[in-house]
Amino acid sequence: MNFFKIFLGSCLGSIVGLGLLMIIGFAILAGVANMSANDEKRPLDKTSFLEIRSDKIYPDKTDNIESSSFSFKPTKQIGLHDLVASINHAKNDPKIKGILYRSMYSNLGAASSQVLHQALLDFKKSGKVIYAYADVYSEGAYYIASVADKVILNPNGSIDFRGFGAMIPFFKEVLDKVGIKFDIYYAGQFKSATEPFRLDKMSDQNRTQTREYLEDLYNIHLEEIALARKVSVAQLRKITNEYLIKSAEDAVQYNLVDSLGYVDDLHRMLHGQLGTKPSEKLNIVSIHRYFESPGIKPIVTGTTDKIAVVYAEGDIVDGEGSYGQVGSTKYTRLLRKIRFDEKIKAVVLRVNSPGGSALASDNILHEIDLIKKAGKPVVVSMGDYAASGGYYIACHADSIFAQSNTITGSIGVFFMIPNVSKLMDEKIGVNFDTVNTGRYSTSFTPLLPWSSAEGIIAQQQTDMIYDKFLNVVAQGRHKTKAQIHEIAQGRVWSGDRGVANGLVDNIGELDDAIACAARLARVDTYKTSEYPILKEPILKMIEEWTNMDESKEEQMMKKYFKSWFPAVSYLKNLDQQYYKPMMRLPFMAKVY
Repeated sequence: MNFFKIFLGSCLGSIVGLGLLMIIGFAILAGVANMSANDEKRPLDKTSFLEIRSDKIYPDKTDNIESSSFSFKPTKQIGLHDLVASINHAKNDPKIKGILYRSMYSNLGAASSQVLHQALLDFKKSGKVIYAYADVYSEGAYYIASVADKVILNPNGSIDFRGFGAMIPFFKEVLDKVGIKFDIYYAGQFKSATEPFRLDKMSDQNRTQTREYLEDLYNIHLEEIALARKVSVAQLRKITNEYLIKSAEDAVQYNLVDSLGYVDDLHRMLHGQLGTKPSEKLNIVSIHRYFESPGIKPIVTGTTDKIAVVYAEGDIVDGEGSYGQVGSTKYTRLLRKIRFDEKIKAVVLRVNSPGGSALASDNILHEIDLIKKAGKPVVVSMGDYAASGGYYIACHADSIFAQSNTITGSIGVFFMIPNVSKLMDEKIGVNFDTVNTGRYSTSFTPLLPWSSAEGIIAQQQTDMIYDKFLNVVAQGRHKTKAQIHEIAQGRVWSGDRGVANGLVDNIGELDDAIACAARLARVDTYKTSEYPILKEPILKMIEEWTNMDESKEEQMMKKYFKSWFPAVSYLKNLDQQYYKPMMRLPFMAKVY
């Protein structure tokens, strides 16, 4: 008996001791990280160039993204709008001599790239210089670099200037070979998200809409490069269509770059601007480090009135969701809190989402409607995407702003479920028999072939949700259901076309939407409060480090294949959303 008492006591002591060690370890870790963070927040002590890269991932809201790796020195993952705020601050900062843009490719969507492009153009009004350098420029990276006063290219490099294209993989043939069939139901002839699983090539409707929005985005892309480089759009199209940039010398000849040089040539130019010797350390500060320095975001005093800026970025999912997702449980709770906060006078919903769960989208829209009923104006600002479920949560706003190259619309619904009965029966040799207490007791399963009656029910449910989608949009946009159906059917539109067909009110960015919300709320002086409120990087890091839900494979993908991870994540989210009606954009578009 004494043995068990001693044994159990020892086990309990070990558990307590291990717990204390973990607490102490995390405290030490937090202390080290806090010292590092404080070091980052010190003011700049030397005149420097501010380095900006577009190959980083910039969420809409700072830190609203899962950490890419474990680090004892966690830093904030600066968001797009804080990036712009940092650039605006640098215009009048005597410690910032100019900006250095260095990236061979871009991780930004078309609308986000345009925001950065415009911020750099505005920076140039200060009279400070912008340099751009790369060994090779992708088309997306060059679009941002074109703003620079001096665009420099490696003598052995080139610019991948060939225009925009879409490549869509189709899986039906390989699925047929392995014995997997998808039962697919959709509403909207342009709702193409299911095409890779039911066709072997693009439908005519999908080809039409894809060509249309690519041309819209590319026209904007060329017009802004033409303005920055003082080259005609016709000349840029000729360069693209005839593939005239085959070498670095070609890029100089056609005035896409100013000079050729190596990194040491770039450094010599920067030293000349800074007035330092080539033997001295070059003072270059990253935008992430600069963002941590004091005074980037102005503090508004003398008012208690607030405008809430709610960032809805990523897939719309049921439940809490993770960083970079719009979880319906988390966002309905957040919006409810905003509704009852008397200091908040208006709401700006920043939507950067391709959509997702129909149920989650409807729950979020319901809370937005309640905010409006409480007398608080709601204004929407659209980012790279505000499509399908992303448009659903936006459509009841008092005013909707989009950028000219935002991708929006996609008002449609689909429902798809894998059927593995042939794989189980013919390939593996597993058969299922059933006993039912009702006609549909074992229906709607991926393990058995679906009857025509099951298919009719699934299509009816899909059509019912689409009909509700049309009614919801018609109510918000003050149109008839027939008018919305004409521009819906899953069709994707650019922001410019969204204004023309009435899905969008104005072309503008987040600041324009905030100013509109202030006018509607009749407040002259206000603070902006950003939501969701995120944990500090150290707490977020510990939370993610101790979260065992994420596989090691996923962590490796994010670390070593950042450019491909969004596509992998898209397929993963589709896999997780089977059995549910979906309001989802059929693609993720990136201009690399």
